[in-house]
Amino acid sequence: MIAFLRGELAGSSSTMAYIDVDGVGYGVLMAQRSLSMLPAVGEKVAVFTHLQVSDAGIALYGFITEEERTLFNQLITVNGVGPKMALAALSTYAPHELVQAIAAENVTAVAKIPGVGKKTASRIVLELKGSQALMGSGLFGGAGAASEALPALDTAMQGATEALLSMGFTEAEAALALKDAPEGAAEPKLLQYALKRLGTKQ
Repeated sequence: MIAFLRGELAGSSSTMAYIDVDGVGYGVLMAQRSLSMLPAVGEKVAVFTHLQVSDAGIALYGFITEEERTLFNQLITVNGVGPKMALAALSTYAPHELVQAIAAENVTAVAKIPGVGKKTASRIVLELKGSQALMGSGLFGGAGAASEALPALDTAMQGATEALLSMGFTEAEAALALKDAPEGAAEPKLLQYALKRLGTKQ
């Protein structure tokens, strides 16, 4: 089992990140939301992973946080939900947003995920609303629930991201604002950089 990868980002596409781990290149399928939060090419990166072995072959899926991986693992246990649909769910919603929709039995919100009809959305809600794995992940705690990221991820970047979220920006907006930020910059500098890109007066 490959639990996580820690290496250097060699590149990415619209669906996959390429991570160089001591000269071995891994192609890791990721949600678009997660791909947008990756550092610049050539920088250090760490992702949690899930290895899927099926008749179609072997695929490696990557996640920024442990909660994201937990939600993915729970989604693919639902009848009719495969890895592709689970990634679409994680591209559409932040983990805590989707879990809150499931807990509230908000079928309409779940059905907004591309490829998920009302019938599948109802099944997701029915099968996961009482999930002990999700209950124990902290995701039911709401938007303030802390994300458990690998230690190698930049704590200053995480702090700047959390500050932007507290200002009302979405995770996607925060990720785009911090993209290509100065390497090694302190949290206040990162926040200043992000706010400038967002066009917000400080």
